Order: sequence, then C-alpha cells, then structure tokens
Amino acid sequence: MTASSFRSIILQNPYFDPACTFLLLETAAAAGTEAQEETKAEAGEITPDWSIAGDKTSEGFASNSASSASPTVRGFACGVTGGDLPLGADAGYLTILLLDEDIADDHHYSVLLDVVEQRFRDLGKKQAEALFFNPMRLPWLIPETPGHEHNNAPGIPVDSALHRFLLKQGYAERSRQNGMYLDLAGFTIPTDIQEKENQAARLGYRVEWFDGKRHTGLKELLAALGNPAWEKEISRCADEGIPFLVAAHLDRAAGFAGPVIREPSGRGYFAGIGVNPEDEGKGLGSILFFRLCEAFRGIGTEYMSLFTGETNPALKIYHKAGFRTVKQFGVLRKDLDKRAKELHQS
Repeated sequence: MTASSFRSIILQNPYFDPACTFLLLETAAAAGTEAQEETKAEAGEITPDWSIAGDKTSEGFASNSASSASPTVRGFACGVTGGDLPLGADAGYLTILLLDEDIADDHHYSVLLDVVEQRFRDLGKKQAEALFFNPMRLPWLIPETPGHEHNNAPGIPVDSALHRFLLKQGYAERSRQNGMYLDLAGFTIPTDIQEKENQAARLGYRVEWFDGKRHTGLKELLAALGNPAWEKEISRCADEGIPFLVAAHLDRAAGFAGPVIREPSGRGYFAGIGVNPEDEGKGLGSILFFRLCEAFRGIGTEYMSLFTGETNPALKIYHKAGFRTVKQFGVLRKDLDKRAKELHQS
C-alpha cells in the first residue's frame, strides 16, 4: 500500500473514525541510554512499554504519522462502524492490525486489539467482525503473478500470525473464503457451455449487453435477488450507461453479470452474477459467467480475481473457467458482550 492508496482507502473513507484508529509508538530516550517507551495514551495507561496514539482528524493523523519528530511507529490498528452497513447496527468491523515483524507477537497484537474493541463497545456494538462487508477495501497481492492484485480482502489470511492470534482471543471462524485468479490470455468458452447457450436460446433466453431502451424488468430482477449492494450498483450502472450483461427472456431481464470494467491494474472488476429464482435451472448462471469472462477479454482485461465461500457450488463453474485458488481467508466474529461480562465477573 502506498501513501496515496492509504490516504484514499483509510483516511478519506467516509467511514473513517479517528477515535478508532491507533498507532503503537516506541519512543527512544536520549542518545547513549537504553531505549525507553512512553505509557501515555488517550484512554489511560496501556502497557509499561508502549503507548497508543489516536488523533482527532484524518489530517492530524496523517501529519503525526509522517513527522520526523514523532516516536517510531511500530504498529497500526483501525476499525470502522456504521449503522447503514450490513450488520452495522450491532457490529464493528476490524480492518487492520499491523505490527513490525520483530514485535508481531500476541502481547503487542493484544495492545492494539484491545483499544479497537473498546471503541466498538463504547459505540454500543455487540460484536467484532472481520469479513467482506468492511467498507475499507484492502487490496492484496495475488501470489505467483506479476504484481496482480485483488481489490478487497474478505477476511483474515488463513494460517497467518494474526489469524492464529484472533482465534486465541475468542474470535470464531464462521466460514472460509477462497481467493481465486484467472489469467485471461488463454480463456475460451467450452463447447458444453455453448450447448447450454443453445438450449437456453430455444427457450427464448439470450445473454447480451444491457440496453435500457429495450430491456425491461431490471428493477424487479434486482429486488428478487435481495442483495442491496447489487441493487444499488447495477441500478447506477443502468442509469449512467456503465456496461453490464443481462440474461434476457423476450427482453425481460432474468439475470445479470457485471459491471464490465477494466481497472487500471488490468483486473476485470464486476460486482456479481445473479439469476432471478423464477428463471433458475436453465444454466443461465454458467452462461452469464463465461460470457462475462469473454467480455473482459474483449476489452483488453489481463486477469480476473474473485472470492467465494469454500463450499460454494459455484466453485465448479470457476474451476471449469480456469480459475485457481491462490489464497484463503477466514471470516471471523467475536461476541464483545461475552468478553465484557467476563471482565465484569472477574
């Protein structure tokens, strides 16, 4: 992450909360003496060796972290909340717990985690979440690629030090997400998918670019799918002329895939694929997905990446298209009320 992307992803995010953003600082004593660390913090003493610093504004936070006179930054933590987010009424989202490699141990992770969780409790949140609804979308490098990246980490990397630490701290792994990757250079549509397309055509279905002047029923389709994020984004795409695919039955939108956007990195961005429950069972989801891959290749997209649950039946479709699993993430949750009760009883 660069200074520019840190600013856009974290500091300029509409959900940025300075009171839930912390630095772990190490302050050296005068030259010639052993290093000492401060104990002051906004919320009181944290440990005898370290201090936690927060700030009041994104501008102040940025200037403090960059100042040459500041103590050495050894760790960073950030969480977000929002009543309008999925689960937002009850949950705070754990975004980042980051430590220098030489101090990446349970003790120092605990220092950061405790202050983030306390902020969640202060705001009345009952649980802490690490999952893909977090509005601070953290990109990650895809292994064994020439610098390709995915635009959102859907949880905590499995088998990482942070993953192991959070499990010990009472976080439960609710599911695992597979990060998947496809190099589009050699992509082709298999003959059996073409045959599915022919069968669907005999029933009056075809996959094509959405045309607002011709296609009907998009609003009803999105409502039937019951995904607020899809409803918001695809409706906006229709209004603004951003391209996406539809599976149409006599010009009625029965499914969608997209939008079809080539990101500056060369990655193909799409929000999702959905088929009206009334039109399922005709292979439309598979057809939409393969035509989406073809559409991305047609606009010069280098690769596609996505994440999906490790038990999702759609994995078969992704593997058939040539996707491979490159990383796994744990979707984690902790009951904050339970921890508060334990502290009260002790």
